[in-house]
Amino acid sequence: MDNPVIIGIISWFVPGAGHLVQGRYIRGGIIAVVVWLMFAIAIASGGAHYPGFDFKDGALLYLLNVFARLGNGLGAIVSFIMAGTLSPQVAALATFEYGGRFLEVAGLLNYLAVIDAIDIAVGRKK
Repeated sequence: MDNPVIIGIISWFVPGAGHLVQGRYIRGGIIAVVVWLMFAIAIASGGAHYPGFDFKDGALLYLLNVFARLGNGLGAIVSFIMAGTLSPQVAALATFEYGGRFLEVAGLLNYLAVIDAIDIAVGRKK
C-alpha cells in the first residue's frame, strides 16, 4: 500500500497497523505492544474514569486532554464509552489519576507512530 493518507488513518485507528501494512513487522509489533499495553494499564488503573479537565478549568488544558486521548484511535472509542459508565469504586482507586496520564501518553505516543508510518510511506524514512 502506497497511499500515505490511508496508512496514516490505519496507523492512527489501530496502533502499529500502519507499519504492519508496509511490511515493517518488528517495528509495527513493538509499537502495537507498547501502545496497547499502556492503554490496558490505563484502563485497568481506572484511567478512563479520570475526570481530567473540564472546559471551565481552561480551554487549553481541556483540549490537550481530549487531543491526547483521541490519539488512541480505536482505544479512544473504548475509553470514552467506559468514561460514560461511571463506577462508584473508581474514586476509591489510588491509581486512577496515573491511569488518566497513561491514557494520554499512549495517545501521544501513537501520534508519533502515525507520523513515522507516514514518513516511511512517502519515502522520507527507511
